[in-house]
Amino acid sequence: MSAERTGVYKVRTNPLTLLGNEIKVGQKAPGFSLPAPNNQTVSMDASKGKTRIIAAVASLDTGVCDRESKKLNDIAKELPNVEIVVVSKDLPFAQARWCGAAGAENIKTASAYRDDSTFPTDYGILVKENRLLARSVFVIDRNDVVRHVQYVPDLLEEPNYDALRDAAKTAAAA
Repeated sequence: MSAERTGVYKVRTNPLTLLGNEIKVGQKAPGFSLPAPNNQTVSMDASKGKTRIIAAVASLDTGVCDRESKKLNDIAKELPNVEIVVVSKDLPFAQARWCGAAGAENIKTASAYRDDSTFPTDYGILVKENRLLARSVFVIDRNDVVRHVQYVPDLLEEPNYDALRDAAKTAAAA
């Protein structure tokens, strides 16, 4: 049974419940393997030895998620030794369409649409009420240790890009 966390996530004034344990800085990042566009798979093992930014969004086809993912695509240009993966519940086909339309060539997308995916609860970001992903970002170093976590408190807010960028630079330089 997944832990339920209340009082940490909302949409405007509507509180939501997160399922799964909270990820903390210093812990080993949970592994994952998720479907991606073009019949590919994105996994922790495939990027072993690299610093990674894992960003979870509700859907690439919403305004805030679209802006965030485009911003992460720009940040990826500044951090050539960091792999950025944006995970949503969108189908891989929709992710490929969004990447093409947005010109997002510097990030990878992965889908947690499958009911048997443990990624949402392993990272503590499954929203109980709508089964979407809570907006969050994780910086994971080359040894799979979590170096930065931000569970964005409101679905309509974007993450702290400066803190994310700084944590990724520090992790990549270590």
